[in-house]
Amino acid sequence: MNKRPSLSRRRMLAALAALPAAAWWPRPAAAQPSAVITRPIPASGEALPVIGMGSWITFNVGNDPQARAQRLEVLRTFFEAGGTLVDSSPMYGYAEEVIGYCLQQLGPQVRPFAATKVWSSLEARGLDQIADSQRLWGMERFDLFQVHNLLAWRQHLQTLQSMKARGELRYVGVTTSHGRRHGDLETILASQPLDFVQLTYNVLDREVEQRLLPLAQERGIAVIVNRPFQGGALFQRFERQPLPPWAAELECRNWAQFFLKFIVSHPAVTCAIPATRQVAHMVENMGALRGPLPDTATRQRMLDYIAAL
Repeated sequence: MNKRPSLSRRRMLAALAALPAAAWWPRPAAAQPSAVITRPIPASGEALPVIGMGSWITFNVGNDPQARAQRLEVLRTFFEAGGTLVDSSPMYGYAEEVIGYCLQQLGPQVRPFAATKVWSSLEARGLDQIADSQRLWGMERFDLFQVHNLLAWRQHLQTLQSMKARGELRYVGVTTSHGRRHGDLETILASQPLDFVQLTYNVLDREVEQRLLPLAQERGIAVIVNRPFQGGALFQRFERQPLPPWAAELECRNWAQFFLKFIVSHPAVTCAIPATRQVAHMVENMGALRGPLPDTATRQRMLDYIAAL
C-alpha cells in the first residue's frame, strides 16, 4: 500500500524550526503551481479538467482490503492534483463498488464528475444497471451516463435522454474502445443529440483525427479519450528511449505527460482518462494537467520524434 508518511503537528513545527528560514518561508505567488488546464463541455460551457481517471482493470480488486486501501490513495491523489472526472462501467467487475467505497472514505467534501455506462443487450437490464450504479457509487444523480461500446444504443439512448429530461442525469454519451466501430460511431454522432462521445486516441492510434474528432467538434460534442497509453503498450515501446530535450518547454518530465499532452492539445478533445493502480503513476499522469500545451507545429514535432525512434 502506497501510504504517505504523516507527521504530528508538534513534530512538523519542530522540523520547520530546524530549517533555515528560506527553506520554509512561503514562496512568491509566481512560484506557485500553474493553473489546472480545463476545457469547456460544449453542451453547457462547464469547465472540465483535461485529465480524468479511468478504472478498467485497475479498480477491479474485489474485497481485498490492501488493494482497496491502495486504490483509495490513488483516488485521493487524483482529486488533490485537481482531477474531477472518474469513469467506470458495469463491465469492469468490482470497479464501481470499489470507487463507491473510496468515495465514502474520502467523505462528502469530495464530489467527482461521475461518469459510468450502460452495458447490456437488453433495455430492461440497462435500467437495473443504472440503479446498481447509483447504489454502488452512493450517488443518486450521475453527471454522465454513456452507452458502452454502442451495445443496444438506440434503446439505451432513449432511456438516458428521458432521464436527462427529468433532471435525473446531466449528460448523455456513447463509447467505443480499441478503435472499433468507427463507421457506426460516425453515423450516431451525425444523427443523435449527444453531449459526450468516448473513443480511443493516442500518438499511434490517430484514425479518429480524420472524421470523428472534426465531427464531434462541429456537432458540439465533448470528447473523452480512452486507452491514451494503448493499455500500457506505449510505455513498453518507448520508455527506454529519452524524451526530446525540448519536452521541457512543455513541462513534460516523463513519457506519460508527453503522451497525454499530445492528446489533450487536440482542439476537439475535452478529457483523457488514463487508468493506474499506483500512486506514483497517478502523480505522473496528473502532471499533464498543468503547464503549456503544444501548438500545431509542436504536435507535429512530437509525432516526428516518435516516428524516428
